Amino acid sequence: MIDPKKIEEFTRKVQEALPKNLRDFGEDVEKKLKQVIHNQLSKLDLVTREEFNVQTHVLLRTREKLAQLEHQLAELETKLHQQHNDQDN
Repeated sequence: MIDPKKIEEFTRKVQEALPKNLRDFGEDVEKKLKQVIHNQLSKLDLVTREEFNVQTHVLLRTREKLAQLEHQLAELETKLHQQHNDQDN
């Protein structure tokens, strides 16, 4: 979910950047800006920083597990290859 404080801050910055004659409309401009910004941001496929960090952690654990499994597989293949060679001799 989008942080309302961030929208407020962004809206304030945009409003300050507007020409003086538009800023004079005050609350109307601020309300419209908030509405437009919120609508546009909600159309984007965004995640929170917390969700991103959780998924990053999950990915790291998955990579570690994959590396472990690859190592185990290599060991098993080596043993199987050695057994096959022993049987041929």
